[in-house]
Amino acid sequence: MKIQQLKYIWEVANHGLNVSATADSLYTSQPGISKQIRMLEAELDVQIFRRSGKHLTEITPAGQVIIDMAGEILDMVEGVKRVADDFSDKRQGNLSIATTHTQARYVLPVIIQDFIKLYPDVSLQMHQGTPVQISELASKGTADFAIATEALELFDNLIMMPCYRWNRSVVVTRNHPLANESKLTLERLAEFPIVTYVFGFTGRSQLDRAFRAAGLIPKVVFTASDADVIKTYVKLELGVGIVASMAYDPEIDSELVSIDASHLFEPSVTRIGCRRGTFLRNYMYEFIQLFAPHLTQEIVQKSLQTTTKGELEDIFSNVDIPDY
Repeated sequence: MKIQQLKYIWEVANHGLNVSATADSLYTSQPGISKQIRMLEAELDVQIFRRSGKHLTEITPAGQVIIDMAGEILDMVEGVKRVADDFSDKRQGNLSIATTHTQARYVLPVIIQDFIKLYPDVSLQMHQGTPVQISELASKGTADFAIATEALELFDNLIMMPCYRWNRSVVVTRNHPLANESKLTLERLAEFPIVTYVFGFTGRSQLDRAFRAAGLIPKVVFTASDADVIKTYVKLELGVGIVASMAYDPEIDSELVSIDASHLFEPSVTRIGCRRGTFLRNYMYEFIQLFAPHLTQEIVQKSLQTTTKGELEDIFSNVDIPDY
């Protein structure tokens, strides 16, 4: 049994049983992967995948157990490599971050700029996607960290640490009836068509919850995952925009008026998540603390050692979570 064979069955399982796609992602050949999988099955005397001709059709029950164990073994192998790397060269390595457009566009640029100054020899990769997609990337180990507001709780093997609270603003054109409102109400806001985030993005669930609690049904005419797209359609007077306050820039968005809506909605919390049991290199701790200064190395290490959500909540019960 070889580590390479375990990696092949793990990757095939996570590429929808598509051997060709797996080969492309691993920069190897399809026949080579198929041969190694058959050799592993022969050695173990158990079928990991069922087949129809040359195509893999499903994972056998025994295969699922083996693939899950392979994932754990690969995690440990990666951990060993990271420990060795950390002792041999503390200032070189890779850091992969999965996040949403809002974080990538409005929050992370300054953090990444400062990080690169500290660690110019660390290679950074950023993946953007939906909260579910980026959480899955961290859950599988494709990304070191997932940074998002929604969906992180869907993956039991992620440790989710609170970074900051934030709320929303309403953005309208300068000639809109709401532009001169001194203090918005949900009832007044519900009178107008609304342009906001797709459900599952950037705290959208909090927005829906507030309207529902007030017995109101907002007329959402357009949704997008990208705050810049939302603002573009507000400028076209398609509707009233509701965006994360951080996504409004007075200089760039000079055509729009921003109206504080923090009194209308419960604040949301952005979290950073990594896989349970992950060995974090020193520069990874540094990145976390640049992003959320209250997440000291001691707090992060304690968080990584928790096994339940309750234990994690206990750690942060006395930690002051800042507002953005």
